[in-house]
Amino acid sequence: MAQLFKQVNYQLNTLIQNIDMGVIGLPDIQRPFKWPDTKVRDLFDSMYRGYPVGFLVFWANGNQDNVRVIGTDEKQKSPSLLIVDGQQRLTSLFAVIKGHEIVRENFIKDKIVISFNPLTETFIVPDAATKKSSEYIQNITEIWDPKTNIFTLANSFISEFQKKQPLSVEQITIIQNSLSQLKNLESYPFSALELAPSINEEAAADIFVKINSQGQVLNTADFILTLMSVYWDEGRDNLENFSRESKIPTNQVSPFNYIIQPDPDQLLRCSVGYGFRRARLQNVYNILRGKNLETEEFSEELRDQQFEKLKSSQGLALDITTWHEFLKSLNMAGFLRGDIISSDNAVLFAYIFFLIGKHDYNLEFPELKKLIAKWFFFTSITGRYTGSPETVMEGDLTKLRTITTKEDFVKTLENIIESVITPDFWGTTVPNNLATSSPRSPELFAYYASLVVLGAKGLFSRSEVRDLIQAGLKSNKSPLEKHHLFPRAYLEKIGILSQTERNQISNYALVEWSDNIEISDDPPTSYVPRYKSRFNEQEISTMYYWHALPENWENMEYQEFLSKRRLLIPQVIKEAFEKL
Repeated sequence: MAQLFKQVNYQLNTLIQNIDMGVIGLPDIQRPFKWPDTKVRDLFDSMYRGYPVGFLVFWANGNQDNVRVIGTDEKQKSPSLLIVDGQQRLTSLFAVIKGHEIVRENFIKDKIVISFNPLTETFIVPDAATKKSSEYIQNITEIWDPKTNIFTLANSFISEFQKKQPLSVEQITIIQNSLSQLKNLESYPFSALELAPSINEEAAADIFVKINSQGQVLNTADFILTLMSVYWDEGRDNLENFSRESKIPTNQVSPFNYIIQPDPDQLLRCSVGYGFRRARLQNVYNILRGKNLETEEFSEELRDQQFEKLKSSQGLALDITTWHEFLKSLNMAGFLRGDIISSDNAVLFAYIFFLIGKHDYNLEFPELKKLIAKWFFFTSITGRYTGSPETVMEGDLTKLRTITTKEDFVKTLENIIESVITPDFWGTTVPNNLATSSPRSPELFAYYASLVVLGAKGLFSRSEVRDLIQAGLKSNKSPLEKHHLFPRAYLEKIGILSQTERNQISNYALVEWSDNIEISDDPPTSYVPRYKSRFNEQEISTMYYWHALPENWENMEYQEFLSKRRLLIPQVIKEAFEKL
C-alpha cells in the first residue's frame, strides 16, 4: 500500500517564517470560525509549560490554485504546503507573534491581545483592570518584535514594577527567566504529518473531515462548502458575503432583515433544496462529488453538470429582490422578528418552497405570498421542522416530484396542511401544548403572530401590536413587553412557589412597557379596574377576545384562569390562520 503521508518536525519560528513567506498556505477547506481569545491564551500557556499541543497536518500540493494564504498579503513564494489541520492554532500563533489582524466571527478585523505576568507566569486576556497594572506585559507580541531586546525589556519591566512595590532578588530572577522562556517559544517543537502531493483535493478534504471528527462537530454542509472551495470558490464567497451583509444594518439594498441572519451553510441548504429537491445534505455532498446515486460510480462530467446546476439555483436563492419578497410572506403571517420564530429550519424550508413556486410554477407574487404565509404559519405552530427536519422536508419535497402545474403545487401544500390541522387540533392539541412554561413555545409565538395578523392592539393599549413591534425593531428598548398577568411576586405571596407554575405561557400577555412597569407586582384585582376605566365596554370586549381573557378573569383562582385561557388562545390563533 502506498504511503500517503510522512512525518516532519518544525520549530515554531520556522513555521512562522514559512507562513510569512508564503511557503505554507491555507486551502479553503476549513470551517469558517475563529477561536475566542481565551483559547489562544490557553494555547500559549500550554506551550510555555512544555505541554504538547497536537499534530499539524499539511498537504504537499502541486496545484497552487484555489489557495487562500494567511499572513502578509504580499508573499515571496507561492504556497507549496497547505494546512489541512491546525489552521486555528497556526493562525493564532502567527497573529500574536507577528501582530497581524484576524477576522472575527462577526467579520470585524481585530488583533489578538494576550497579557503575561512574568512573576506568576500566567497568561490572561486583558480587561480594564489588568490594562492598568504594571504586573503584566500588556501584549506579548512585544516579546517577538525584531526591535525588542529581551534583556532591555526585562530591565524596563522590573524598573516599572518596583515603582509600585519592591522586588526581592529571587523575584527579579523569576521575572528574567520567565521572559526569556517566553521569548524561547520560538523554538517550540511541532510535529506535522505531510500528505503526499499525489492525494487529490477530494481525498484531502475527506482526510480533513475524518481528522476533525473527534473535535469540532462537522456537518455535511461543511463537506459541501469544502467542495465549493475546490471547484467553485466564487460560489462560497457569494454565500459568505450574503451571510455577512445580512447581519449588518444599512440604508443600502442588502440581505439585512430582522427575521433571520442566515449562515453560509443555511443559505447552501436553500440552494440545494431548490436546485436538487433534496433536504438531506449528505446526498448532495455525493452528488457534487460526481457520484451517481444509482450506480455508486463517480464521474467528472457528472460533477461538472451538478455544479452548473448548483450555480444556477444559488444565483436565484441569493437574489436580493426574491429574498425580500419572501420575507414579506413571513411578515404577512405575523412574524415580524426572529425572536418569535422557534426554528430557523422553518424559515429556510419555507424559502425553498417560495423559490419553487416562483421559478418552477410561475405563481404570481400575491398568490405566492399568501400561500407561503399560510405554509409558514402552519409549520411554525406545528413545529413541523423541529424533530427530524431533513427527513420531514425530504418527504415534503418528494410529493412535488411528479407535480407539473402550479394548481397541483398549491393543492399539494394545502393537502399537507389539512392532514395535520384536523378539528381536534384547535380543541385538544393546542390547549394541551399551551400547558408549559417553555419560553420558546411554537404555540405562544403563533399566538403573538396572530395578534399581528388580526390587527390586535396591545393589552390596555390603543396601539396595534404590529406597530409596537415595528417601533421596537431599531430600539434597545422595545415598547412592547411580555407581562405576567398574575405577577410572580403576587403568586409567591399566595403560595405558588414553583417557577414552572408561575411562568406558564398562558400567564403572559403583551403590554406596553410603561404599563408593565406601572403594574409591577400588583394583583389583577388591583390593577385591572384602573386600566379598564380607559376604555368603553365594546373596546374591553374586543380586547379581551384578542388577549384570550375570560370574563371576570381578575377575580379567578390562578389555576382556573390558566385552564380557561388555554381554551381561548387557540380560538384567536385559529381565526388568524383562517384569515391567511
